Amino acid sequence: MKRWMPWAWALIVGVLYSLVSLLSWRRLTVNSWDNAIFEQAVKAYSRFDAPIVPVKGPGYNILGDHFSPIDALLAPAYWVFPYGQTLLVAQGALIALSVVPITRLAVDRLGVRVGWTIALMYGLAFGFGNAVVADFHEVAFAVPILAMAGVAFVEQRWSAVVWWSLPLLLVKEDMGVTVAAVGVALWLAGERRRGLLLAVGGAIALVLVVWVIIPAFNTGGGYDYTSNLGGDVGMWETLTTQADRKLLTLLLTFGVTGFAALWSPWAVVAAPTFLWRFLGDVEYYWGTEWHYSIVIMPIVFVAMIDAIGKRRWLEWPGVVLGAAVGGYLLAGGPVVKLLEPETWDAAPRREALQEAIDTIPEDAVVETDISVLKYLTGSHDDVYWIGTIGDVVPDYIIFDRNLTQTDPIQHGAEHGAAYEVVFDRDNYVVAERVDD
Repeated sequence: MKRWMPWAWALIVGVLYSLVSLLSWRRLTVNSWDNAIFEQAVKAYSRFDAPIVPVKGPGYNILGDHFSPIDALLAPAYWVFPYGQTLLVAQGALIALSVVPITRLAVDRLGVRVGWTIALMYGLAFGFGNAVVADFHEVAFAVPILAMAGVAFVEQRWSAVVWWSLPLLLVKEDMGVTVAAVGVALWLAGERRRGLLLAVGGAIALVLVVWVIIPAFNTGGGYDYTSNLGGDVGMWETLTTQADRKLLTLLLTFGVTGFAALWSPWAVVAAPTFLWRFLGDVEYYWGTEWHYSIVIMPIVFVAMIDAIGKRRWLEWPGVVLGAAVGGYLLAGGPVVKLLEPETWDAAPRREALQEAIDTIPEDAVVETDISVLKYLTGSHDDVYWIGTIGDVVPDYIIFDRNLTQTDPIQHGAEHGAAYEVVFDRDNYVVAERVDD
């Protein structure tokens, strides 16, 4: 295999996923408020400031929400390209980086024909397409890290497995359990000492982050997501709620490997992510939508390569069934929609939104809704969401009437201030505070 070919495939993958998310941005697709949150954090890191995220509330340090200091690595890119789209391209690049080691492992272990088939399946896996549609999330950093740790596991480079796993602790607080699961995988592979130490270390890291570090930055002195596990009804009731949907998620996730991944001890690394998702009382966790499957993809495909390499009888059942499941999911996914002309069309209201934003001075304090949020955070520092602004009185209020029916003048009065409309076009309305 020519050494440049995995890089060529990685480049294609990175371009595809960057296009998916950039075109979604251009169409003014309302996904969530997360891209705005992460951009404010990265912007702060790029200025060597604490990661204060006004979108979450006045003076809110994002490290008190989720422990993701690894986001600071995007600061240099943000110096050069200070835009929300920078995070979207970075996410595509992180996925692409994982393609190289997994492609090389697949071809080296299984030969050109099977190896490249799996490489194609991996690059187009549903977990990536669904993630990039949902804008940027910090867990994208875990994808190349898990890929490298998994490759080291298959190649029995045990020390490398440990060292590649440790950076996961900087990605997000739940990765402590994933690191512990890597330790379990090492134990199952016969590497007892390192496995035990890593399992214990990951568990200790989780406890420290969730019960010590995050509360130290959190304005409430705690961890805001503890109550998600089990919710109001308890662990078992939550776990069994929509059990058919959760079972389908498991079947599809391992189905893209033709279930071959289940024959590898590396598959155990996926268990913590499934566990917290299915025990969480947030319905978005339970399906294959959104970004929650992105970290699973490098795990199950490395496990697939490992299993087939040791049990060659899994080769064709795994590849054929996996390709069928993956192809079915790909057919309705965002990558295929790149072939549809309307995907490339800009939103009709795009110019109106930009004019509305240009109406607001860059140093103004702004309150907005989720539809406009991510388009403001690049050019304006003090941007607040309507639900978290608290006692802050904004200089400007900008709403999308297609989403927020509240009249900005009346809403401004709730802040104890008077406002007048200075822009109103295509259902985007901007109100400016009037000095007494």
